[in-house]
Formats: sequence, C-alpha cells, structure tokens
Amino acid sequence: MVALGLSNLANLVSLVLNAAAFGTRGEMDAFLAANRVSETLFVLMAGGALGSAFIPTFTGLLTREKRETAWKLASAIANLVLITLTLTAALAAVFAQPLVHYILAPGFANDPAQEALTVSLLRVMLPSAVIFGLSGLVMGILNAHQRFFIPALTPALYRLGMIFGVLVLAPKMGIFGLAWGVVLGASLHLVSQIPSLMRLQDRRYFPTLGLHLPEVREVGVLMAPRLFGVAAVQLNFWVNTRLASRMVEGSVTGVSWALTIMLMPQALIAQAVATAALPTLSAQYALGQMRELRGSLAASLRGILLLAVPAAVGLVLLRQPIVALMLEYGRFDERSTQMVSWALLWYALGLVGHCLVEIFSRAFYALHNTKTPVTVGVLVMTLNVGLSVLFAAWFERLGWMPHGGLAAANSLATALEAVTLWVLMRRRLGGLRGGWVFQGAWQATLSAAAMGIALWAFLNHTGAAPAWMVGVGGVLLGGAVYAGMLLLLRVEEVRSLVNILRGRVLHR
Repeated sequence: MVALGLSNLANLVSLVLNAAAFGTRGEMDAFLAANRVSETLFVLMAGGALGSAFIPTFTGLLTREKRETAWKLASAIANLVLITLTLTAALAAVFAQPLVHYILAPGFANDPAQEALTVSLLRVMLPSAVIFGLSGLVMGILNAHQRFFIPALTPALYRLGMIFGVLVLAPKMGIFGLAWGVVLGASLHLVSQIPSLMRLQDRRYFPTLGLHLPEVREVGVLMAPRLFGVAAVQLNFWVNTRLASRMVEGSVTGVSWALTIMLMPQALIAQAVATAALPTLSAQYALGQMRELRGSLAASLRGILLLAVPAAVGLVLLRQPIVALMLEYGRFDERSTQMVSWALLWYALGLVGHCLVEIFSRAFYALHNTKTPVTVGVLVMTLNVGLSVLFAAWFERLGWMPHGGLAAANSLATALEAVTLWVLMRRRLGGLRGGWVFQGAWQATLSAAAMGIALWAFLNHTGAAPAWMVGVGGVLLGGAVYAGMLLLLRVEEVRSLVNILRGRVLHR
C-alpha cells in the first residue's frame, strides 16, 4: 500500500503536469485515444489476463517445491508473450489509420488533423505494449515469491517517464514528447524489476515455448475465459472513447482523467489488498486450507469496505475542489475542471463496487476458477455498453453534459458485478463469515454518513473560499470525523491498529 501510495503520488504529479501543459484540448483527446490501443494490447495479453492465470499455477508449483518446472513455465510464457505482442503491435502500426477512423475515434474524422495526430501518436506508443507485457510477467513472478514493494512501485517509475516526457521533451516536441515519455516509462517499469528477479532462488531461463508442458496448457486454459472478460472491459473503454469522440472537445479527456482520479483510491485500497492476498489465497487453496481461506477473504473484505465507503463519499462531495486543487493550472481552466469533476461525480458512486470486484476476482483466480468472474464480467460489461449509449443520450436530453452518462453507466454495471460475485463466492465457499463482514459494512456506512453530514455543512460555509482551502480542509475534516466515529463504534480493525502502534512505541 505504501508503494502504491508513492505510485499514486507520481501519477498525480504526472496528471497535474499534463493538465497544465495541454488542458482538456483536442491534442490530449488524441493522445488518450491513441494510448488506448497500447493499453488494450498489454491488458489482454500480459496484464490482468495472464497474471490471473499465471500466478496461481506458478505459486502452486513453488508451494510443492517443483522449482525447475515453475521456471520452465515462466520462461515459456515470457517467450510466448514477446512473440505474440510484437506481431500484434506490428499489425496495429500497419493498420493504424483505419483502426482510428472506423473503430477507435470516428468522431475525429470531422477534424483530419486530429485524426492524423492520433494515428501518429498510436504508432509511437505501440512498443510500450511489448515492454509492459514482459514487465507484467516479471511482476507476477515476484508477487508469487511474496515480493510486493518493487512491483508495486513500478507504476511510479512509469509515471516518471511520462513526467520526463512532458517536462523535457514536450517543450520541443509537443504532445509527441509525452508519447515518447510513455515508451521511456514502460522501459523503467521493466528494468526496475530485473535486480529483484535476478536475486530469486533457483532462477533459471529456458529457451522454449513450452507447448508440450501441461502447466503451460493449464495457464492457457485458465487464461482463455479471463481473456474474454478483460476484452469485455476493454470494449467498454473503446465504446466510451468512440462515443466521447463525438461529443464536445475535451470529453475524451474528461472521462479518462475522472476515471484516473477515481482509480487512485481504488489502487490504494483494493489493488494493494488484492495483490497481497492473491498468493496467500492461492497457497491456502493449494494446501486445502479452506477455513483459513474464508477467514483471509472475509478480513480483506472488511478492510476494503472500511476504506472504500468513506473514500466514495469524500470524492462525491469534494469532487470539484479536489479537481481544481489538483489540476487547475496553466491550460487547465475552469471549464476543464467542470468537465472532469462532472464525470468524477458519477465514477465515484462506483468506487466501492470497483474495490469489491477487484478482491472477489482475485479470490476466484486463487481457486483456479477464471470462468465464473469472466462470465459475470462479460455479461455485465455487455450491459455496460448498452447503458453507456442509453445514459449518454439520456443525459443529453436532460441538458447535462453527456460524458457523465458514460461514467454513470460504468458505476451501475460495476455495482451489479460486485453483488453477483459476492453471492457466487459465498455459495462456492459455503459461507463467507457474512455477519462479521456486514458488521464492518454498517459501521463503515454509519461513520461515512456522519462524515458526509459534516462535509456538507463545511461546504455550505466555505463556498467562496479558495479551492486549496476547501479541498485540504474538507479532506482533513472528513478524515477526522470518520476516524472518530470508528473509534466510537469500537471497530475491531481500528483497535488492532492502535494496539500494534502502541506495542511498537513501547518496544522502542
């Protein structure tokens, strides 16, 4: 969580610099649309899909002391990822123009210069997909060995590459400087993990594709359904980009940056817990320790709810001063703040759902069951595509900015996905310590309600105050009220944290 916090800080700095340099103008819309292709290739082949299939199989081999087989598996997957992503990226570069014109951003066809810019940026950034593919696999190997800090820190290094691009390259190269910063950041993402990889016990590389190995086939079988699930999620992003490209200038950027801001607390809360929990849950399942697995998952759920509920309430109420405080510099003006904060309102409503989906999906992967979360994800994301079209049109009829409808559709679909996965996991494990989990849920909700009332009163009395005062003051006030309520309700995790801190102080 500390490493992800540092990564979020670097992400914030990068976002602020990008906003100040380019605002929510057409060239940033082009950059974000072009980067969608590289991100999709990475996620499909070596991001969530491969990690969810590779880590449980690799961890199981290590748990059973089959280290040589484990490293043959890792080598084969690395070779397959390198070959597949290189060929796919090359095809995307060749067919970049029709890809942008007909599929990704047809709305840009009204401005040939913007369409041409998107095509050029896409081709510059495609190598990052190949680099990220290998880096994602290395991250999975390190996590399986209970090495979390460096892999969790790598997104910060990626953002450092983008920061270098906007500060050093962009003054001479414009938006292309930011694109080359993406490639540099991807390289840092990979290179930073190599020393940790080289220090692993019995580390070996085998020049093989491993198609004859049953473990490679197992990863393929586990990965196939997850691939469809990730594709469904990415399809939704492509649909959002396609729809937003037809809206007013800045809509692509508004939706993208609002999602980025919402995902900052999601990464700190859910990704930190889920990343650390997956190898543990996988090992418990491999050893047949189902009671311990239920306890680990229930404890993770309580921790996520206690953090995600107040974060969602805080983002909803403080969205505008937070966006203004973070981004309103240089070319990012008051209109840009309105564009991003409007989408953030609707994305924030789905923060709890996003966090729950993250941990439930990892839990199913630990059980070597990728079919269930993928089936649910495909159905829900298909619904999301329909809701995006419907809500965007509905918002426009109401006189609201239509890009907010894209965010609202995502939040509703994610909430449905979280509830469905919760019910199915409870059936799969024969219970999930529901009483204990729901006790934490109502304690979080009651405390967040008190926090919300305090923030509402605070905002009514500080309407004309500077954004920095409202934003910082609101965060401090909300955090203090929420923490006070948790102490008043004698929440178990808070008492444990106090005892741990007290023990360390006394030990020193």
